[in-house]
Amino acid sequence: MATKLKDPRPHVIVVEDEQFQRETLVDFLDDKGYRATGVESGTALRRLVEKDPPALVLLDLRLPGGEDGFALARYLRERSKRMGIIMLTASDDTFDQVVGLETGADDYIAKPYEGRALIARMKAVLRRAGGAAAATPGERIRMGKCLLDLSGRRMTALSGEEVPLRAGEFELLRLFAENPNRPLSRDWLLETTSHREMEAFDRAIDIRILRIRRKIETDPTRPTSIRTVRGAGYMFVPPDD
Repeated sequence: MATKLKDPRPHVIVVEDEQFQRETLVDFLDDKGYRATGVESGTALRRLVEKDPPALVLLDLRLPGGEDGFALARYLRERSKRMGIIMLTASDDTFDQVVGLETGADDYIAKPYEGRALIARMKAVLRRAGGAAAATPGERIRMGKCLLDLSGRRMTALSGEEVPLRAGEFELLRLFAENPNRPLSRDWLLETTSHREMEAFDRAIDIRILRIRRKIETDPTRPTSIRTVRGAGYMFVPPDD
């Protein structure tokens, strides 16, 4: 009797009580190369996680029956430090976003969302989950002559002065901090950060990198922290000291 081969695609669980939205998202993810499974409740989620652990969970924050998406995020994070968790919710309340991230979610996306942006952010979370040296929320990461505070969303010089950052610059630096020593393509960087600061032209990333280098590099004309990888994009190289 032939042995059934395991599906190699990343397993993504969609937690959504509204049937049409759940099935539509599952079909969309299947088309994009994921093995997606939809569940309607926290109870169904727990059963499935025990039987078939996912690489990523897309978790609706507001569920019927008094279930708490924050509690489910804590449950998932306690089970695995490497499992990706993205909250999908109609609420754009900043307090909900903060609580969601503090309970263990990797990202928070308000509905309605654009499919391409969702896939880009899923890829970012899955990359971080697979990276042993990825930065974690709360860390301060040395980048050239500066320190990046991930939780505070701010940057300071090693001498202590505040270094002003635009929203798009912080998002780029966060991606680099979470993917050290990995070449990141221009297209992927633009796609992953464009939902934050729309600059839909080819050289947008290059311009932002130039601004960042002026702030973090000792000599921006000879960058050692954010390096250009010919034919690939850019790579963050943490300092040796």
